[in-house]
Amino acid sequence: MDKALQVTKDINCVTDYLQESESQLQQVKRQKKKDLLYGVPVSIKDSINCKGHDSTLGLVKRLNQPAAEDCVVVQVLKRRGALPFVKTNVPQSLLNYDCSNLIFGQTVNPLDHSKTPGGSSGGEGALISSGGSILGIGTDVGGSLRIPAAFCGICSLKATGGRLSKKGMVSSIPGQKSAVVGVGPMARDVDSLVLCMRALLCEDMFHLDPTVPPVPFNEEVFSSSRPLRVGYYDTDSFTMPGPSMRRAVLETKQLLENAGHTLVPFKPCRIEHLMFDISVRGLFADGCSTFLDRFQGELEDPNIKQLLLLCKAPGWLRSLLSWISKPIVPRLAKVLGNMNERSVKELWKLHCEIEEYCQEFITEWRKLDLDVMLCPVVGPAFQIGFPGKLSVAASYTILYNYLDFPAGVVPVTEVTKEDEEELKNHRGHYNDWWDKVFVKAIRGGVGLPVAVQCVALPWQEELCLRFMKEVETLTRRRQRKL
Repeated sequence: MDKALQVTKDINCVTDYLQESESQLQQVKRQKKKDLLYGVPVSIKDSINCKGHDSTLGLVKRLNQPAAEDCVVVQVLKRRGALPFVKTNVPQSLLNYDCSNLIFGQTVNPLDHSKTPGGSSGGEGALISSGGSILGIGTDVGGSLRIPAAFCGICSLKATGGRLSKKGMVSSIPGQKSAVVGVGPMARDVDSLVLCMRALLCEDMFHLDPTVPPVPFNEEVFSSSRPLRVGYYDTDSFTMPGPSMRRAVLETKQLLENAGHTLVPFKPCRIEHLMFDISVRGLFADGCSTFLDRFQGELEDPNIKQLLLLCKAPGWLRSLLSWISKPIVPRLAKVLGNMNERSVKELWKLHCEIEEYCQEFITEWRKLDLDVMLCPVVGPAFQIGFPGKLSVAASYTILYNYLDFPAGVVPVTEVTKEDEEELKNHRGHYNDWWDKVFVKAIRGGVGLPVAVQCVALPWQEELCLRFMKEVETLTRRRQRKL
């Protein structure tokens, strides 16, 4: 706790101290049986309910509304001997991958205070990266576990949507089901993620939330040493990766090949269609009404004002602006054109489109006989204030929320001076305003961590973790030789 308090004075990441952790510690000490997480302090994202404490989402109106009970994941953590001890900061409403709000202020990246730690689990990423916590729990609806991990140089896992209980967790857009929310751990190494998943996938979880499939952690899959058939791509042909992002994937590919794994090129399908025709329509199918309800009577954090400006515009104006901007900024035109309210029939049709897209992706995966996928995650850490201008750059992560695949992040390298020099010639796939802002966002990143994303098919968290562990082991072995 002392370390967490020391860290938060510097980077402003802790929002609440769970005083009951002290009495729980005394209870744990008296236990004869030492469970998997015996005495392990765990930090908890603001939006995850802990009895007697607020889950604010960075919204003033949610202050002084303490949760009546712990969410299921927190209950299970306690039963396995863990000590939830603090809650951590998030962006206002969660729907942003910066980390600031008007209650607790701006959390900064511990590796560079001019950079954001990412979001929405940004407080978690910053605290763990600084050594103020060894294990954290967060949620992810577009990269909210993976982007902070990548920005802060730690590891995280977004599980398949139904693998861990979400009962007692507060979402940014209640009722939204198009993009699947995942829950998962964050830590400085893959072994800690594995320990957490082993502990959570237990009878307590399955009893407290019967909607969670009673599937315990598969040790055989995780401990297997058979060579893997790995699909990989270094661009999604939508967000042009920065030089360090692409290099991270290609260097990791080479390490895996040298270790005896088979690497197979993969081309993700129709990402522009996913981002605009599926993602925007899915998140804002009600014309942004539910999201805007969060802000009724609420002052707005500057980092989310651009999104709110689009959401507040009347439908007719968004349609008009979409038509006007189409020949000039076609990507913006598509965003505006897809934010209008949909009928129930149109929403059901969208759900069918999502299912078809998922099956199309799996078909290509099966055709290549893949075990896992290696691909970029956005990075390095952005300048503070830029994520709110670059929602499109989450394309590498939000893909796996719509597919509902487990996906994890492992840091593998750092930005070099050569990467920074090469960035001067970066043009992007569209060479539009967003591509130019992306360059500004990642500029000045020499020495900052760069990660890769490791992905498996639904319900295969153990295989995903096994792959992540392989990437981590090979990366650390290479770093020791340098």
